[in-house]
Amino acid sequence: MRLSTRAIALCVGLLVTQGAAAAQLPQRWVSAGGALSEWVSALGAQAKLVGVDTTSQHPESLKALPSIGYQRQLSAEGILSLRPQILIGTEEMGPPPVLSQIRSAGVQVELFSAQPDLPTLQNNLQHLGRLLGSEAQATALFEGYQQQLAQQQVWVRQAQASAKAPGVLLLLGHAGGKPFSVESLAGLAPDVLVFSDRALAGDAARAALFKQNPILATTPAAKVGRVLELDPTLLVGGLGPRLPQSLVKLSAGFYPAESAKATAAQ
Repeated sequence: MRLSTRAIALCVGLLVTQGAAAAQLPQRWVSAGGALSEWVSALGAQAKLVGVDTTSQHPESLKALPSIGYQRQLSAEGILSLRPQILIGTEEMGPPPVLSQIRSAGVQVELFSAQPDLPTLQNNLQHLGRLLGSEAQATALFEGYQQQLAQQQVWVRQAQASAKAPGVLLLLGHAGGKPFSVESLAGLAPDVLVFSDRALAGDAARAALFKQNPILATTPAAKVGRVLELDPTLLVGGLGPRLPQSLVKLSAGFYPAESAKATAAQ
């Protein structure tokens, strides 16, 4: 069966229109927000990024891109030198005069909410998907994300039904820093220690934490090795794509016996 000339022309016209629309989308991106940079990468558009801010640490390959500095203290000159077509960031991005200068130079500036909740994430992903021409992929990412969180919520409720909730001590930004008051820690006896630090990570952060605060080594958490590290970039710029898996690890640390049972049952 032969296609009519009109049908062929219609198909060609649709292809040309779609190609023109894709060409009009910004191709040189700068991102000032860790979560936003991660979502751009998750949507398969990392190659469009020509610069990122210092909070954009994941995936590791982003560290090879030119840095535009901290998201709250941006420089118009540094950003414009990268010849971007679009700058994305949250309401935390600034200062405002710099953003005005960037807009005046003809760069599209798109602001996203940093509110850490699911409705905001859905709106952000839809917005990002439109800018990238990847609306369907953005919708699929959000649905998968929501499903992961729902599954983990069910698991935690089941764990809480058969195990006592642990006492947790959360330490933010103190690895290798100022020691805590011995008196303030002596009576806490946490079952789990969770620490997060921007300057240090991994074994180095853990060693610095106990060196500056030896009292922590006497806690029930330290004695049984229930010392968990939380990446401080997880919530920079809103909910990021690594959060569900991080919650899985935290939950396993809070309820190790239940986690072991679940692993054995698999």
